[in-house]
Amino acid sequence: MFESLENTYKGKRVFLTGHTGFKGSWMLKILSMLGAEVTGYSLAPENAFDLYHLIQGDTLCKSHINDLRNREALQKAIAECQPDFVFHLAAQPLVRLSYEFPSETFEVNAIGTANVLDGVRALNKPCDVILITTDKVYHNNEWIYPYRETDRLGGYDPYSASKACAELVIDSYRNSFFNTKTYSEHKKAITVGRAGNVIGGGDWAKDRLIPDIVRALSKKEEVVIRNPHAVRPWQHVLEPVLGYLLLGSKLHEDAIKYSTAYNFGPEFNDALPVSRMVELAIQAWGDGGFKIESSANQPHEAGLLKLDINKAIGELGWTPTYNASAAIIKTVEWYKCYLHTPAEIIVFTEQQIKNFINQK
Repeated sequence: MFESLENTYKGKRVFLTGHTGFKGSWMLKILSMLGAEVTGYSLAPENAFDLYHLIQGDTLCKSHINDLRNREALQKAIAECQPDFVFHLAAQPLVRLSYEFPSETFEVNAIGTANVLDGVRALNKPCDVILITTDKVYHNNEWIYPYRETDRLGGYDPYSASKACAELVIDSYRNSFFNTKTYSEHKKAITVGRAGNVIGGGDWAKDRLIPDIVRALSKKEEVVIRNPHAVRPWQHVLEPVLGYLLLGSKLHEDAIKYSTAYNFGPEFNDALPVSRMVELAIQAWGDGGFKIESSANQPHEAGLLKLDINKAIGELGWTPTYNASAAIIKTVEWYKCYLHTPAEIIVFTEQQIKNFINQK
């Protein structure tokens, strides 16, 4: 798989939004290993120990630290890059934070996406655009059936709704400016990747399960969980990131066929409740415990959400590599390396990437 992706991206100019974030940093590292020339656009990393700093991200790309809502700066950065590929990962990604800052969440996730696409519109060259949303764009009926790419979009909380709005923006731009029927004129191709809850090394975000587990266990405290029965399509971060790169490669080969949306998630029976995820993480860590703290006042979060990945399997040839248990083990191994031998974390991160790709 590495060789085929290298054939696509080596020497190509890639504009990557969200390059300082969790998924964005993994994407940046892989693109650098593939030989791509990366320009990043994102907010500054929040902490000195964020993954971006740990992989020495400033040496892997030309970094623009700015806001998606700064339309002029964003479009200038895209124009200077003259990208062959655009990967749009930047977002306000937290459900609970979206309740605190709802209008900002809509601005960043919906209007920010429009600003990216306006930058692409201004390019006078071919460009393949891969826009990343989320499994939470689907109108959640809390049923056991997995959601397909053609199912109704919606959103209860501001984050989910903002990403559904982003999908409407994308669809409008695809129809209005990048229509596949006139591709020979504009030479811009757009596709969408939807992924669920990702876990992996280097995530320190507030109110995310794995970072909360690591913070508690490293302090020898009990892990506090809010929604023990909530079921999510957990997957290792490398699953969707390699999926996005594969999707970009396919889009480059056939701009018409792949100008649509694709789900990236685990196998149907591999989704686990939060309580089981915590148990497995504690087992991989070696010791610890957890407690459940529920509150009637806590904001609504989806209880059950699964994705149908058959389209990605059938059309892209993408399949999950790690089940949830393996993903947890790989994730805990990364954090233990960082906490015990931080000087080795770059080599360890590269090795996790190589080991993952070698199993493809």
